[in-house]
Amino acid sequence: MSGRAVDWSFAERVAAKVTAKDPYEDSYHADSLVPDFEELTAQAEKLVAAETGLVSLDGPARAKVADRSDWVRANLASFQRLLKPLLSKMEEKIEAGPSAAVGARAAGAEVGFVLGWMSGRVLGQYDLLVVDDDNPEDQDIVYYVGPNVLALEKKYGFPPREFRLWLALHEVTHRAQFTGVPWMREHFLSLVNQLVGSVEPDEGRFNEAMGRAFASIKSGKNPLDDGGIAGLVASNEQKAVIDQLGGLMSLLEGHGDITMDRAGEDLLPSADRFGRVLRQRRQSANKFNKLFQKVLGLEAKMAQYEQGEAFINFVEGAEGRDFMDRVWQRPENLPTISEIRDPQTWIDRIADESESELAVSGA
Repeated sequence: MSGRAVDWSFAERVAAKVTAKDPYEDSYHADSLVPDFEELTAQAEKLVAAETGLVSLDGPARAKVADRSDWVRANLASFQRLLKPLLSKMEEKIEAGPSAAVGARAAGAEVGFVLGWMSGRVLGQYDLLVVDDDNPEDQDIVYYVGPNVLALEKKYGFPPREFRLWLALHEVTHRAQFTGVPWMREHFLSLVNQLVGSVEPDEGRFNEAMGRAFASIKSGKNPLDDGGIAGLVASNEQKAVIDQLGGLMSLLEGHGDITMDRAGEDLLPSADRFGRVLRQRRQSANKFNKLFQKVLGLEAKMAQYEQGEAFINFVEGAEGRDFMDRVWQRPENLPTISEIRDPQTWIDRIADESESELAVSGA
């Protein structure tokens, strides 16, 4: 599909060029991935439900083993659904002609380059962004990128079944969060829609953002530290939504890691090694990759795992797991990114709100 704002077909072609060659495409090892992940995803669902109490309201998870091209196509489709409000605004301002085609190709090249690069690194992904009623079979899927899984297993000598269950536990936990907490999906999408829908294709705002970036550099701060390019060009209103999304994603990622460890504690003797290797893998990225991650905001996402895990451990240590579980009761109980970084402020807020509610009900 070639849109007026983004040439999606060109994006897919660029991604194919950027994607590293798949050394396991014709490997007999790939034959074990589909039956393994179908079985282990079902097992992971039971373990996660027993550990968290979160049971999907949408039925059993569907596992899909993808190659890198499959993963790129799935994410291009998600991007088109997710960015539809913004793209519609942009296309209203674009007049058909040669310059428009060049701009759409340039945008497609950028998207394709990002996805092509990421396709060689991602291991698993739960895909439930925007529901497309025309293609329901292509959504609510737990993806595993087969060649990347096999490459890590071979490079580090990971026991395949154990490593695959470890991955499944993390991705299935994310599905449980979105389909086991009745309001979570709609709340998440409402934040995303607020953010995307409020963006105006405005050259003046971009120039203002560049001015702020230079001021940050002069003060000794890296302007890309808080969310990459997106955080740099956001308005104050958008930053408030970004803070809410940042808090939510940190919570979900930290909860995913903690649940993965707890649910598989007796079944995954190599879990500590898996986690250690993946952390080292992220930290040992070359200088270009580190810069690229910072520009995209991926470095901020990596910090979400550690911050979210630290938040949960602090709250549970101070108040217990029952108090921590209040986070799933309603959207208002979700922590902001500042509360993630200072868990006591979240504890105080939730405790104060609970006391106020009790006072009102008893009045």
